[in-house]
Amino acid sequence: MTSPTGAVAPPAVEVRGLAKHYGAVVALTDVDVTIAAGEYFVLLGPSGGGKTTLLRTIGGFHRPTHGQVLLHGNDVGHLPPDKRPTAMVFQSYALFPHMNVLNNVGYGLKIAGLGKDERREKSAAALTMVGLDGYADRKPHELSGGQQQRVQLARAMVLERDILLLDEPLAALDAQLRKDMCLELKHLQHELGMTFIHVTHNQEEAMTVADRIALIADGELVEVGPAKEVYRAPRRRFTASFVGENNIFEGTVTNVEGAVVSVDVAGTNVAVDPDGQDVAVGAAVSLSIRSELVKLTTRGADIATDPGASLPATYKEAVYLGLTTSHLADIDGGGEVVSRVVEDLDEDVAQGTPVLAYWNREDLRLHTS
Repeated sequence: MTSPTGAVAPPAVEVRGLAKHYGAVVALTDVDVTIAAGEYFVLLGPSGGGKTTLLRTIGGFHRPTHGQVLLHGNDVGHLPPDKRPTAMVFQSYALFPHMNVLNNVGYGLKIAGLGKDERREKSAAALTMVGLDGYADRKPHELSGGQQQRVQLARAMVLERDILLLDEPLAALDAQLRKDMCLELKHLQHELGMTFIHVTHNQEEAMTVADRIALIADGELVEVGPAKEVYRAPRRRFTASFVGENNIFEGTVTNVEGAVVSVDVAGTNVAVDPDGQDVAVGAAVSLSIRSELVKLTTRGADIATDPGASLPATYKEAVYLGLTTSHLADIDGGGEVVSRVVEDLDEDVAQGTPVLAYWNREDLRLHTS
């Protein structure tokens, strides 16, 4: 972002070589990440992977073992949470049960020393922003889970910090309410222009709200990229296994020629674009392709398939999932392949029928790590 003077503004958040150890337990290992001002950034990964540790370290609730946190270009490692331009929304609603909604929202302003009238005005405006007009006098126990979460959002936003930290904010909500709140959060962030950093282990939630996603597991930053790119073209094997429903095939490189790498998968040569990665003959690699991009047909059917973009298999079963159906087949030579379709297969296939799993070559991804 460029300022009116022409200078390039620093990112909202910059984390450099950040590590956090609890004795012998390593929660984060040398994490580097940059988050632009006004970005909706999601920290995604399995439970215990380090997402919340990173978020709380950015907010000042944890001190790093080593490394730096810069907010708007300023090193804030020495500052407590209340002195940073951040506000936190916790997984638990953490509302004061004896206070009404308006006073819950304005509590931080009271601590900051604002007068009663100004607190009331700012708190009422924040409640309007989150769609809770008319709820000011209610107590937390009179609200639904979604409404309590909105109160917590209002309490964070009323502080007028420009970086909002959300720690599993929707985990306590049921599936449909979570979907609704995802859309509300995305619209709210767009309207306010704030920087949102959102922790979740739910990939559907992440895809709904994120401009960019950072995948974190075992204390390491695995991959960072735009949400669509992380889903459609994962660069790391772990990303492919965690995001979306991907088929993952293990194999050995048998030939490298120009823009084509040949990989032996269960006795069949499969072709893949190296996508700029250095690979050598004999290297163990992984291949991945999303299940919705795989098709199944009985062997010998009159279709044109790329011989390097298919695997012979034996049909096993269908799993009905509502909107989609997953068709499972055992790969000849070992392993399994899944084809997920909205409509049923073009042909009836019985269990034990020899089939061919095939795809477009450009949809297959190569992973060396």
